[in-house]
Amino acid sequence: MAKTYNVVVVGAGSLVGEAILDLLAKRKFPIGKIYALEFATDGEQYVDFGNKTLDIESVEDFDFSSVQLALFASTETVAADYVPKAVAAGCLVIDDSACFRFDTDVPLVVPEVNPAAITGYKQRGIIANPGSMVSQMLVALKPLHDAAEITRINVATYQAVSGTGRAGINELAHQTAQLLNARPVEPELYAKQIAFNLFPHIGAFQDNGYTWEEMKMVKETRKIMDLPELGVNPTAVRVPVFFGHAAALHIETQRKLTATEATECLRKSAGVEVLDEREDGGYPTPVTEAVNSDTVYVSRIREDISCASGLDLWVVADNVRKGAALNSVQIAEILVRDYL
Repeated sequence: MAKTYNVVVVGAGSLVGEAILDLLAKRKFPIGKIYALEFATDGEQYVDFGNKTLDIESVEDFDFSSVQLALFASTETVAADYVPKAVAAGCLVIDDSACFRFDTDVPLVVPEVNPAAITGYKQRGIIANPGSMVSQMLVALKPLHDAAEITRINVATYQAVSGTGRAGINELAHQTAQLLNARPVEPELYAKQIAFNLFPHIGAFQDNGYTWEEMKMVKETRKIMDLPELGVNPTAVRVPVFFGHAAALHIETQRKLTATEATECLRKSAGVEVLDEREDGGYPTPVTEAVNSDTVYVSRIREDISCASGLDLWVVADNVRKGAALNSVQIAEILVRDYL
């Protein structure tokens, strides 16, 4: 009989938590028992797992010694409190929050980019996920780096409101309905109106003028690529889209990479699909291609006319599914296949 593992998803009622459960079921992860937890439960709550329905239980009362794997899709506060408890109970943790990403003894992993780093889980029993934007960006950039050695990344991101969870979706939906009915809007979650608008502000502003989201992108990219001096220059923009992050990328490489060479590299890469027809509609968007997809889509591949060793491209993926949930599930799959 094939070996199975008892698994718990913490934050099971979140967008990412629901997507993790969906992927575990659809990809037939070898599960013995599965548990769904939240920090605070208000009455009876349920979540789907394949053709079953799971009761959502309280993380405060859960015995982590009853499971081998814990996939956290919770807030940083919950992760900070309960990841150490899970590890102390002998549980291996994959954490989607930013709580442990920059700890030197916690591997930060994108399976298509640095799968060998997973072995670092042996130090503390924790593996961290990067932010969704970095995850999808590096899936596209890793094959280009392998081919020509990336020396600098300039990126402008266009990030969906689901990056802020259900609260972001609710704010965009409510404001849109208000405005379409000629009613005023009062921003609550975001500093400014998000419906029919966009703004260059994700995360708190830092002393250097960048936001925390932008600085996370710098630090996460350098750690995952194992390039502590890599030039990374992001501008993160929140856009009025429900699901799907996009990025306009401008990279410089040690060796010149032609658009044709780059396209061929990407076509051969796992998790990537090139949609680059150079005609009306011949490119991917968050709404028309990315939503509910496990793929990172790449388009607008062209040689930078302002830089001899530059290359430009457009990258799109479902931030909840590919950027976060699938990354966690892929890590879990590698763990049970190669390490446990």
